[in-house]
This record gives sequence, C-alpha cells and structure tokens, in this order.
Amino acid sequence: MEILTTSEMERADRLTIAAGTPGFSLMLSAGQAVAEAAMDLVETGPIVVVCGPGNNGGDGFVAAAELAAQGRDVSVILMCERDALHGDAASAAKGWKFPVLPFTPQAIGRPALIIDALFGAGLSRPVTGEPHDVIAAINGNGAPVLAVDLPSGINGTTGAVMGIAVRATETVTFFRKKPAHLLLPGRQHCGRVRLADIGIAPQVLAEIRPQAFENDPELWQGHFPVPRIDGHKYARGHVLAMSGDVTATGAARMAARAALRAGAGLVTLASPRDALAVNAAALTAVMVRAADTAIAFGELLGDKRYNTCIIGPGTGVSERTRDLVYTALTAQRHLVLDADALTSFADAPERLFEQLRAMAEAQIVLTPHEGEFPRLFSDLSNKHPGRSKLERVRAAAVRCGAVVLLKGADTTVAAPDGRAAIAANAPPWLATAGAGDVLAGIIAGMLAQGVPAFEAACIGVWMHGEAGNEAGPGLIAEDLPETLPAVFRRLYDRFGIEY
Repeated sequence: MEILTTSEMERADRLTIAAGTPGFSLMLSAGQAVAEAAMDLVETGPIVVVCGPGNNGGDGFVAAAELAAQGRDVSVILMCERDALHGDAASAAKGWKFPVLPFTPQAIGRPALIIDALFGAGLSRPVTGEPHDVIAAINGNGAPVLAVDLPSGINGTTGAVMGIAVRATETVTFFRKKPAHLLLPGRQHCGRVRLADIGIAPQVLAEIRPQAFENDPELWQGHFPVPRIDGHKYARGHVLAMSGDVTATGAARMAARAALRAGAGLVTLASPRDALAVNAAALTAVMVRAADTAIAFGELLGDKRYNTCIIGPGTGVSERTRDLVYTALTAQRHLVLDADALTSFADAPERLFEQLRAMAEAQIVLTPHEGEFPRLFSDLSNKHPGRSKLERVRAAAVRCGAVVLLKGADTTVAAPDGRAAIAANAPPWLATAGAGDVLAGIIAGMLAQGVPAFEAACIGVWMHGEAGNEAGPGLIAEDLPETLPAVFRRLYDRFGIEY
C-alpha cells in the first residue's frame, strides 16, 4: 500500500474537499474512528482526551463527544483556550458540551485510557515547555494510550523524536500510513497501527502519484517468479557468487545457498584455489569453480548462462575486490554488491558510481547497512537527523544509478526513479552474523529469474523477514535458507498459486 508524506496527505485532504466533501465531515469521520478504537481498547473506565490547538485536537473533541454519547466517562484537557481554536477544530470543540480541564500533568489523573490528540503528524519543531511535561506525564501514567494519527512528538516525515514523544499502545491513522508509522524510531512509538477510512477517495492517489510504499506482497505480486511446468533450471538463471579466501568462506556460501533456495536454477561458487577443498566439502547442490583473480572470474563469466553475480560477502576490502566488481560490470551481469564490495570503494565511491550509471541493461542492487552506507554516501549518513532514512536512500539511489537497500529493522529500498519501499516485518533476532549474506543471496536468486532490481530487492527483504519469523528466536543465519520453503508456501497460498 502507498505511504503518504505529511504534505501528500494534506494534498489528499484538499483534493477531497475540493471535490465536494467538507473538511468537517472528514474530521467527524476521523473522530468517530478514534472513538471506535478507544471502545475496543478499554470496555470500561474513565477516558482522558488530551487535545492540541489544531485539527488533531479537533479529532480528539469529536472522539470525546462520541464516547460521551456512548455513555463513557470522558474528560478533555485542552492545550489552549477554546476561543483560540479556528476552523474545523473550533467547530468540533462546540460539539463538546462540557468544561475542559487545565493543560497540566496533574489533570490527567488515573484514567483507564488516554487519547493523545495533541500534535499528530505535522510537528516540525522540538517539544518544549508544558507540552513536554504533559507528554512525559502521559508516558509515566501507566494507562494505555491511543494516539490520533501519530504519537505526539514524532515527525511524520522522518520518524524522528522531536525532543520527547508519546509512547502509544495503538495509533489510529487515516487513509494511508505515513513514513513515521514505519521508520524508526517513530514506529516504536506507534504500537499497533489501525488504518481508518474517513471518506477520502482512492482516486486522489492518481493525482498525488505517491512513490513510497509499505513493503508488502501486494507491491510486487506481479513480478513474483513462479516456475513453469515446462521450464528447466537454465530458464531460472545461474548465479555466480565469489568466495573469500580460506579463512573467510562462510559468508559467500550462505549467500549461494540462499540464492538456490530463492529459486535460481543453478548456483556456482567461484573460489580461490586455497579454499576449494573447504568450499567443496561444505556444499552439495551449489557447484564450485576455481577463480583466484579477477581475470579468472572474467573467464568464468565468458559462459553467458551466468546471468547474476554476488560480490562482497567475505571477499575482503581490497583492490582485487574492486577488480571483481569491474569485471562483473563489464560483463553486463545482474549484480548484488554487499559488504566488502562496497567498502572497497570507500576511498573513491564516484569511480563505482560512474560504472553503475553506465549500466543501462543490468539490474544492480547495493545492500549496505548503516555502517557501510556512509562509506559510499558520507553526506547522507544517519548523523544528519533532519533527513529521514527514506530521503537518504532515495538520494543515494539517484546518485549511484542503482537500487540501494539500506538494512535495518526498517529496511528501506529505493530505485533511481524515486520509487521506494519500507519494510516492517523483520523480527529483532534477524540481527545476527551472516543474515545480510543470506539477504544478498535471496535477492540474487530473484534477479537470476528475471525479476527487476527494485522488485527483487523488495521481495528479498520481505522474504528475509518472514524467514526470520518462521525460524523464531535463537535463529542463526544458516537457518534462514531452510525456512524459505515455508515462506514460499505462504506466498503461494496468498496469491492463489497451486503447488
């Protein structure tokens, strides 16, 4: 599903209003959705609604009136004077026929539920003063919290905490999620996210044309590779993965096995001669070929059936690794560049980017983590808190001319054309040695089968997360390829594919 930035969501509201739906009708629907969520969260007990001065507060007033009409014990705390409210928020406040409590931490009391309707997604400056103290009191109260649109204190576009932020049990948002519902640390503050229909027609998306999406199977279902009954292994591609030396062979083997599990018809490990025996003893379905140098690697690529390469896991940070990358690029192969293949260009990233931008036909994916990303894109590092992960990865993809995948609990994929996807299905136990090597292999397996780079990266990320969920706590990276058949079966069931 599409993700809308705060400005895109504001445009969706304006387009809906221009088409004849009053803004106050949208507010009524939003407030009623909040009230419904509140009833689901707590069946009895008092409810406190903390309202801000804008439309988020207006949603809170509507919710409070609806809950009171349902017989619930409701109190409203307002950040400003009632007569300071304007527009739809003022109209909503008129529907609340009871007094409002002073905007102090003490006014919260001991409710069964707190509804946070302070700021929503539009916050652009740090929270200070009384709002800071009230948010601190909300977090320290112990009652469950229902946030309206987005927990107050979270920047809707970047997901950043603006000084302090509400930690919600559940968040009700409207029409489409925003980046902060998926990006960290915002996602950690949202709790469960409930998406409510408030009367915005999906047709507005045709004019807004959003290019960010939640990484979900519906995004890439049309590109998901399904073997044909009349197919054969060479029709499903042949992946060539480069191994490290005798002391660093495991990473490439895990990537190779994952590529095979992901559906590549054949996988070969190109191995330095000193590691041939180690690799051959540890592999069965994955073939092993000798390749000590970039020249030998290039000779292997003389076989056109090798259509996809993996370079980086365990290859070492060196001129040799750079030469391996240049060799694969010259051969016009689909390519996953991970780990050492990225760091090897840290002193001259533009040399790599020039080559990538010249690759019109090949599908290429770069898979850095946050430690590797600034080695290639130093000015786009996470040390610049005003720029979201989504913005950084998009900028990196444009700069290098390839698909960039920035790993993490909120792994984000971006293509040079501006498309981007944020994942939210990865379990915490995926943070283990070798998991990234398996991800590189899954993506390569998809590329080998003809999946375009953006979709291959998105599929790989989603399946990687689901493989982690399937393996469960205590997994090690070697477990992940073995859980992929179960992930495939779930996808086949979801897509209605017989097997």
